[in-house]
Amino acid sequence: MDNVSNNRACNSGELFNPILTMGTQVSCLLVISHFFQLFLKPLGQPAPVAQILAGFLLGPSGFSHIDRVNKFFFQNFAADYYETMALYARITIMFLIGLEMDFDYMRRNLRVASMIAGGSCLICTIFAIALTSFIYEETGAHGSGVMMAVTLAVILSNTASPFVSRLAHDLKFASTDIGRLAISSSLIGDVYAVLLLIIIARNDEKSDLSSSVFYAFMYIIIVTVAILINRYLTNWMNRRNRNQKHLKHTELFILLGIVYVAAMIMETSGFSSIIGCFLIGSMFPRGGKVARTLLSKLSYSVHNFILPIYFGYSGFKADVTLISSFRNFAIVAIIILLSIGGKITGTLAVCVHLKIPLNEGVLLAFLMNLKGHVDLLALTINVQHYKAMSSQIFYNLMMAAIVINSLIWGPLIAFMVRRESEIFGYKYIAFEFQSPKNELKLLACVYGPRPVTTMIGLIATSKGPENVAITPYLMHLIELPERRKTNLLYHQKEEDELSDDGDYGGNDVVEINEAVDIFCTETGVTIHQVKTVSPFASMYADVCEFAEDIRASVIVLPFHKHQRIDGKLESGKEGIRATNQKILRHAKCSVAILVDRGLTAGTSYTSGSGSLQHVATLFFGGPDDREALGFSERIGMHHHINLTIIRFLHVSEKMQDIGVNVPHKEQDVLMVKSTHETESDVDNAALAEFYNRYVTSGQVGYVEKHVENGGETANALRDMADMYSMFIVGKGRRGNSILTTGLSDWEECPELGKVGDLLASSDFELSGSVLVIQQHRPSNNQYQDQ
Repeated sequence: MDNVSNNRACNSGELFNPILTMGTQVSCLLVISHFFQLFLKPLGQPAPVAQILAGFLLGPSGFSHIDRVNKFFFQNFAADYYETMALYARITIMFLIGLEMDFDYMRRNLRVASMIAGGSCLICTIFAIALTSFIYEETGAHGSGVMMAVTLAVILSNTASPFVSRLAHDLKFASTDIGRLAISSSLIGDVYAVLLLIIIARNDEKSDLSSSVFYAFMYIIIVTVAILINRYLTNWMNRRNRNQKHLKHTELFILLGIVYVAAMIMETSGFSSIIGCFLIGSMFPRGGKVARTLLSKLSYSVHNFILPIYFGYSGFKADVTLISSFRNFAIVAIIILLSIGGKITGTLAVCVHLKIPLNEGVLLAFLMNLKGHVDLLALTINVQHYKAMSSQIFYNLMMAAIVINSLIWGPLIAFMVRRESEIFGYKYIAFEFQSPKNELKLLACVYGPRPVTTMIGLIATSKGPENVAITPYLMHLIELPERRKTNLLYHQKEEDELSDDGDYGGNDVVEINEAVDIFCTETGVTIHQVKTVSPFASMYADVCEFAEDIRASVIVLPFHKHQRIDGKLESGKEGIRATNQKILRHAKCSVAILVDRGLTAGTSYTSGSGSLQHVATLFFGGPDDREALGFSERIGMHHHINLTIIRFLHVSEKMQDIGVNVPHKEQDVLMVKSTHETESDVDNAALAEFYNRYVTSGQVGYVEKHVENGGETANALRDMADMYSMFIVGKGRRGNSILTTGLSDWEECPELGKVGDLLASSDFELSGSVLVIQQHRPSNNQYQDQ
C-alpha cells in the first residue's frame, strides 16, 4: 500500500513539478529581462538583447550551472513543457506579425524582398553543404549526413522574423522602406527555412511522395478554411452590436481558438505552423472592432510577455560551458563566421544588383544575420528524432552559436542605426519635391467625431491615382483630465472593458470607429487608428513624435472652431487651438489645418458613387503655396475631383502680358517682376512644370486673377465662394505683399495665415471647407505670424 502511495506521489510530482518549474522560469525571465532593460535601454539597446541575456544568465551558462538550480529547471518531462510553451508562443507571435504586416507593401516589393532573401539563403546553403562532413566528424554524429546538411542549411540561412520585427520597432525604423523590406525579406527567408524543416520532419516518418503531397494539400486546405472562417466570423461580429467598442473576451477566445486549432492540426500532420499562422494573420480582415481588439490585446500581451519569454527561452537553452575546449570553440566560431559571411555576401550582392545604397545594403545584411526562430525548431526536431546526432554535443554547440550570433548583431545594429541616424532617421521630403506616384503617409488628427467624415473624405481624395499606395493614420486626441475618480472596484468593471483607459473618449470612440469602418469596407483602404490621452499642454509632443515614428509626410489637424446649424463657426476648447499652434511650430513635416464646413471633396468616397467635386487651389507665391500646389497634384488625380489652380497676380503684370504659354517647353518658366527674384523664380518654375504636366493635358484647370490690392483679392474670393466645395491654400510667408494688404486688419487666427483666416471667418459667406498647409521650416523653431 505504501509503495502504491509513493508511486502516485511520484507521478503527481512529475505532473506538478514541470508546471511549477516552467512558472518559475517564466517569472525569472520576465524579472531579469526587465532588470537588464533598465540598464541597456539608455545605451540604445533593443529589448530582445536584454531578453536573450536574461535567458542566457538563467540557463546552463549561468545560474543553472549550479547543481540545485539545474535539477529544479531540468526535471523529467520539463523539456516537453518548455517546447509546448514555445510552440504556442510561436503560433501567437506569427499570427500577430501577419496581423501587423503591411501586406500591400510586401506584395508591391515581393520581387526585391525575394531576391534579398534568396541571395542570402543560397550562399548560406552552399556553405552548409561544404561544412557538413567536417561538423559530422568533429561532433561524432551518427545517422543521416543529408539530414545534418539540411539542419545546417536551416541554421546558417534562417533569419528570425520576430527578432527583426521587434528590433525594427524598438529602434523606430520599422515604418521606413528599409525596415519594411527587412521584415518582408526575413519572412520570405522563414518560408525557405520551413520548407527545409518539412524535409527533416517528413523524412523521419519515411513517408512516400504521394503521402507528402497529400499532407501538403491538406496544409493548404487547413489554412484556407481557417482564413475563410475568420473572415465570416469577423464580418458577422463587426455587424453585431455596432455600439460596442471592443469584442468581449469570449468572442476573442473563439477567434484565437480557430488559429490554435488550425495550427495544431498542421503540427500533428508533420508540418510547421509558422507560415500557416502568418498567412492566417495577414489575410485577417483589417477593418472593424474585431481587428482593433485583436491588435490591442495581442500587441500588449506579445510585446510585454510572450516575446520576452520566447527570446529568453532561446538564451536559456544555450550552454556556452561546452565550448571551453578548442575543438568546440572552433566549431562554434566557424558556424558564426560562415553565417555572417554568407548573409553579408549574398545580401550585398543582391543590393548591388538592385542599386540599393551601400549603407542600406549593409544594414539589411546585418539584419539578415539575426537568428533564433526556425533554426531552434530544426535543432529541437533533430534532438527528438535523433536523425543527425546521437548525443547533445551538436545540439548544444549549434544552440550556443545561434544565441551568440544574435547577441553580437543586436547591439551592432543598434549602434549602426544610432550612428547613421541622419540616413535611417526621419527624412522629410516636401510635397513640392515629391512625385504624386510615391506612397503617401498621412496623419489625420481629430478631437471628436464631428470632423471625422470630412477627414476621411480628404484621405480618400489624397490617394490620387488608383495604383498609388497610401498609409493613412487617424489619431484620436483626448484630453487627460486632472483627476479621474471612480467608485468602482476593478472586478466591478465591465467585462469587455479593454483597459483602465478604455473609456477615455466616451461614445466619441464608437462614432469614430463606425465612420472608419464604413470607409474601409467601401474602399478597401485600411486606416490605422491610434489614440493618445494626455493634457493639452503636452499633447503636441505625442503627435509630433508619432508623426516622426511613422515618417508622415503631412499632419492634418482640425480647426478649433466647428460649424453650427446656422452656418456660423463656434470656438471649441482653447486647448485645441494652443495644441494646433504648438504642432505647427514643432512638427518636422508639413502641417495642414482643416476648416470643416461639411462640403468637402471626397465625402462620397466610394469608388462607384458620388458626384464630381470642384476644388480650388489658391496660389499667391512662397514655399507654403508651393507645398499646397504639390499636395493638390495628388488630389487632382482623383477621378471624382475637378481641380482648378487659381493664381493671383498684380494688375501691373497683366499689362506686361506675362502669363503661362501653352506651347512653352517644360524647362520654360514664367517670369514675374518681384523684389525677391529668387523666390519668384522658384514659384514660376513650379507653376510652369505643373502647367505643362497637368493643365495642358486637360486634367487640371488654370485661372489667373489680376488684382490691385488686398481688397480686390477679398472680392475675388467672395465671387468664387459658392463655386468650390473646398479651397486649398498655403499658410504663407508673404510679408507685406500688395496682394494681401489689409487682409490682416481684423485677423483672428494667425495660424491660418492671411488668406486662410479670411476664408475661415464667420463674416465670409463660404460654403466649402478650407485646407491651409504649412511647409516644414527647418530653420525656424519659433512660431511666426505671417
